[in-house]
Amino acid sequence: MGLFSRAPGRGRPLAPEIKDSRAQRLIALTTAGRPQWTPRNFEALAREGFARNPVAYRCVRMIAEAAASVPLVVFDQGRRSAGHPLQLLLEHPNPEQGRADLMEAFFGGLQTAGNAYLEAAEDEAGSPVELYSLRPDRMKVVPGARGWPQAYAYMVGAQTVQLVRGADGWMPVLHLKLYHPADDHYGFSPLEAAAFAVDVHNASGAWNKALLDNAARPSGALVYGGGETSERLSEEQFERLKAELTEAHTGAMSAGRPLLLEGGLDWKPMSLSPADLDFIAGKHAAAREIALAFGVPPPLLGIPGDNSYANFKEANAAFWRHTVVPLAERTARALTGWLGPRFGAVTIGCDLDGVPALAPEREALWARLEAASFLTPEERRRMAGLGDGGPNGG
Repeated sequence: MGLFSRAPGRGRPLAPEIKDSRAQRLIALTTAGRPQWTPRNFEALAREGFARNPVAYRCVRMIAEAAASVPLVVFDQGRRSAGHPLQLLLEHPNPEQGRADLMEAFFGGLQTAGNAYLEAAEDEAGSPVELYSLRPDRMKVVPGARGWPQAYAYMVGAQTVQLVRGADGWMPVLHLKLYHPADDHYGFSPLEAAAFAVDVHNASGAWNKALLDNAARPSGALVYGGGETSERLSEEQFERLKAELTEAHTGAMSAGRPLLLEGGLDWKPMSLSPADLDFIAGKHAAAREIALAFGVPPPLLGIPGDNSYANFKEANAAFWRHTVVPLAERTARALTGWLGPRFGAVTIGCDLDGVPALAPEREALWARLEAASFLTPEERRRMAGLGDGGPNGG
């Protein structure tokens, strides 16, 4: 820690006009710590799962956008504080992004890599004044002597900046990760859990494209029977037949063109037809497995054949209640543990009353409370989350 304490900018006040993300400045430091590299190929997962698979892409976008839309509120001594400095920081985290943009990038990294990182830039008094989301594939954990992270290394090319724990023990990086049973420092990506299904889905699309390019029919072989003499084709006949097939029977524009056979030639299919493969059903099954890994109900993705939900409204409510809300509340707790001590006795919560998708549940709760005549008005308000400590408390 002695070397970290001598890092640039930590022994002298910082001018207000230059407070920004240390990762963006990319100051190269030399330390004795050895980063523990992420034990997965993030680039391949991002390319095959997010960039080339529409189902996984839509799952990541849906979860990131929905979770980022949940309002975050600050409670000071149990009461909502709209003008609190931490509330202002959450709403305007940096000059380039608002809260929704920052959190969408944060949740997107969590869904694609299993890890998400926020960096806090501090002013000369040591108070967080800006928040930045850092790319998970560029962040490496630097374990300390006891195995716990003592720093984070953010690398771009050959340049590296170290984000180290301060003298008061506060880490300027929030690392949120999904549970990984075999790794102490990194989370497990839903993309990795769905990797086999992603490969099947992508391979189905590639096979279908190749089939369309090749006359929209499965491959096969022309078998020469040789007639009565069982003779073989001459070299000249063989080359002429190949040229005619290439010219007249390949490509999408040749789809449906009849094949004229003569002289003992017979067509023998050498691959299964789309009907034999149950092509569409297999592709939908792979899509459902991808959606399952992310926690997105298949009806929301337009995948047929799933009767678990009576209608779209039920599927949307299940998506919010079982996937989005737990993720948003977990993030609020992590932000409270990270930023709360820097701003006094404050907590960060989710204002679920501001989520339109949960309005039917909220209306049903109010109706039940209104019918419960044995409850006092104060008890009804508290059970509805409108008393002290609730989203609209105070």
